[in-house]
Formats: sequence, structure tokens, C-alpha cells
Amino acid sequence: MKRKKHKGKERLTVSRKKDSANPFVEDEEAKEKRRRRLTVYGQWAIGILLIICWELFTQWKILDSYYWSSPLIIWKTAYIAFMEGTLLDDLVYTSGATILGFITGTFAGALLGLSFWWSYYYSRISEPYLIAFNAVPKLALAPVLVILFGIGFSSKVVLAFMMTVIVTALAAYSGVKSVDADLEKLMYSLGAKKIHVFTKVVVPTSMPWIVSSLKINIALALAGTIVGEFISSRQGIGRMILYAGQIMNINLVWVGVVVLSLLSILMYFATVWMEKILLKGRHDS
Repeated sequence: MKRKKHKGKERLTVSRKKDSANPFVEDEEAKEKRRRRLTVYGQWAIGILLIICWELFTQWKILDSYYWSSPLIIWKTAYIAFMEGTLLDDLVYTSGATILGFITGTFAGALLGLSFWWSYYYSRISEPYLIAFNAVPKLALAPVLVILFGIGFSSKVVLAFMMTVIVTALAAYSGVKSVDADLEKLMYSLGAKKIHVFTKVVVPTSMPWIVSSLKINIALALAGTIVGEFISSRQGIGRMILYAGQIMNINLVWVGVVVLSLLSILMYFATVWMEKILLKGRHDS
């Protein structure tokens, strides 16, 4: 009997080795890596090509450099602003307000949306008000918020918060409504309490819905911060763009636009990284 068990274990290990050495699985993994690598190369190639064409068109007078500036002039202007310290200070100010508003708005919105699971009447009564508030253009409230919270850092954070909280709440509420009722009944029949069903079923089911709103939220948070800086601010990339437009410094305006574009790209990839972390256990399962 011992010999038979030993043989059975040997067969099991041999079969596992065969599965791990499956050429089809390795080919799929190699193809996926190649696709990702080619995607990155393509993204960089398009970006570099756009910059080169932009510079050449301004050199050849196809584009008016007064209005469109040029990559070289933008780089020189950005370097001067960076060395003077104003560009770095404005960048830290804008990115700090955006990230803080994004985190607080996403967290508060997720809690609000998940709370609707606890009570049927609470969710049904609150739903039309949530939708109505989402339909209100939050940027129209920006002057009021700046008056309430001042022209400093806090008003920009509040604007970024307002832009993200309702979007996340609606996403989380959609996840709550997608929870499998039969799975809830099964949990209750096995003796689980409501808090256990919430943490083990509702939150994991709603997590993909919440995570799907991150990419939208980071763009909305940045838009809210910039609008707040346009209205009234002592610092920030938005204030720099507004000031440059008032003194007709088109090159500095383009520096602000390019910096905001790069900032939004970095924040986008940061949210992609956050998605992978938050959904890692779900993908692994």
C-alpha cells in the first residue's frame, strides 16, 4: 500500500510538471508580454513624433510660433520657471490639492455608496437626491466654495472632493445593487451576521465598480483644482496659466498646458497601479 501511494504521488508530481511546462501557456504569456512591450513602444513613438512634427511645423512657418509656440521654446521657458522656483511650487500646490481631494472624495463616496446596502428605505429615499446632485454642474458652485473656504489650499481640495464624491458613490451603489441575493441568503443560512455579509460579500462585489471610477475621478479632481485656481488663487498651475494669459506670455501658457498634460498622465498611471493592487486578490482567485 505504501508503494502504491508513493507511485500515486510520483504521478501527481509528473502531471503537475507537465502542466507547468505547457508550451501553450508559455506562448500565451510570451504573446501578452510582447503586446504590452509593443504598446509601450507605440505610445512613446506617437508622442515623440508629435513633438518632432510640432517643432518642424513651427520652424517651417506652417504653424505660427506666436500662438502655438514650439517644443524648444516651451522647454526653455519651463527651465527658466523651474530654476526660479515658481514652476515647482505651483506644481506641488496643484498636485497636492488634486491628490488630497481625489483620495478623500473617493473614500467618502465609496462609504456613502456602500452604506445604501444597509437599509432599503434609506437607499430608495436618498437615490433621487444623489442623482439630482450629480446632475448639478459642480464647477458652477466653484465661486461659492471659494468664498466659503477662502482663496487658499482648502478651497481647491473641496472642489476636487466635490467633483469625485458623487461619481464614486454612484459607482459603489451600482456595485451594491449587483450583489447576488442568493449568496446573501446562503450566508445568513450558515449563521453569518449582517456585518459579515457586508465585509465578505458586499464590499468584494462592489470593489470593481469603485475601482472603475478611479480613472474618471482623477481627471475630475484635477479639473476641479484648476477651476478653483482660475477663480482665485495665489499659487498653482491654473493661476500660472491665467497670469501668463493676462500678460500675453503665450510661451508660459503652453508651459502650463504641457505640465498639466504630463501631470494628468502620471496620475492616470498611478490610478492604473492602484487598480492592480486593489483587484489583485480578485484576479488571483
